[in-house]
Amino acid sequence: MDAIFNGRRKSGRLDLEAIEMAVRSALHRAGAAALTELLQFPAPAADQRTLACPCGQQAHYRELRSKPILTALGQVEVSRPYYLCAHCHTGQFPADVELDIADKEFSPGVRRMLAVVGAAAPFDHGRQQMETLAGLVVTTKAVERTAEAIGGDIAEGERRERQRAMQLDLPMVVGQAVPILYVQMDGTGVPVVKKETVGRPGKSDGQPAHTREVKLGCVFTQTQWNPKGYPLRDPDSTTYTGAVETAEEFGKRIYVEAWRRGWSRAEKKVVMGDGAEWIWNLADLHFPGAVQIVDLYHARQHLWELVRQLHPNDETKQRAWMKVHQKRLLDKGRIERLECALRAIVSTNPEVLDKIRIEADYFARNADRMRYPKFRRQHFFVGSGVIEAGCRTVIGSRLKQSGMFWTVRGANAIVALRCCHLNGRFEDYWEGRRAA
Repeated sequence: MDAIFNGRRKSGRLDLEAIEMAVRSALHRAGAAALTELLQFPAPAADQRTLACPCGQQAHYRELRSKPILTALGQVEVSRPYYLCAHCHTGQFPADVELDIADKEFSPGVRRMLAVVGAAAPFDHGRQQMETLAGLVVTTKAVERTAEAIGGDIAEGERRERQRAMQLDLPMVVGQAVPILYVQMDGTGVPVVKKETVGRPGKSDGQPAHTREVKLGCVFTQTQWNPKGYPLRDPDSTTYTGAVETAEEFGKRIYVEAWRRGWSRAEKKVVMGDGAEWIWNLADLHFPGAVQIVDLYHARQHLWELVRQLHPNDETKQRAWMKVHQKRLLDKGRIERLECALRAIVSTNPEVLDKIRIEADYFARNADRMRYPKFRRQHFFVGSGVIEAGCRTVIGSRLKQSGMFWTVRGANAIVALRCCHLNGRFEDYWEGRRAA
């Protein structure tokens, strides 16, 4: 501070930023000194020098031991009683459990910060944010390990909840009826380290896989539509859940999220997806009776892929073909006629014939999920833009940046952490983490 004021006297100018940082640093040092004094635990009284040991014997007080901890105010020193069991040689620090620093080098406040920055951006960027915004120097690895540990704990809590759900032990969700509740599902690949793709075929024949699929689901509600009848998603009603896992496990995950959001109270229930078989298998298993809708824009894409093979490099013919097959058949829900029109196409190209068969089968298989005029009359969404945006926002923006390669464990931890944040549940988790 003396240097700052001396500099002002010499130059006649005041560097406000320098003063801000200097005052913050001074306050942090003073706060850390005060906190260190507060964290000097006394030796226990004579009648409190034994504790129960997990082995069934007694642990006895030995001495006071110190431990450095990085807190929101900076580095502090904790001095607390140490107990040792002579039978199993297990040591205990009861104060560490009380302070939530057992086997930790960071205080709860710092770990919370590390989780927030680690969920939002690359770990090294999080390290820089910690130094710039909080004045705390940590390593990139510390951000990674802490964020993934907290994300892993969130994921474990979700696993226990799914286990209760499968045992029909979910609490009844009470509240007002939900007019329309949507469940949307999709998948997107994330880059992983080589050991996570061993034995997995890639997208190209003979090439190994470089990604693993994160299955992502979202749940949102709708209560209104605009004057033209187009649906309006309820603001801030979207929640997400996802992981790299089998379709079977993901089915349990999205079921629990839908239940939590009031599936049992929904007057109308809609499941939407892009036509992937695993999505509809899960819809039939976990959401029987729900209206099933294939994303209209994904269905249109199927037609575009076909017409580009039928009329390569001829945009005029492509547009004319799409005007008939999309606007007059697909968009109007005349799927049986569309299927017949596709199967009637004549070609001498084996690849084109195979593509025609595949697409005709696709539309035949999903015909009842493509009655778009019927869905529009009920003011339903017919596009799965919410989950597609979720794949970009929840997964892509964090896990698919240049140079990133994940383990499945690490990716699932960050996905769980991001979903928890985006769902507005992180504060509840943080408050309840020690009581669990």
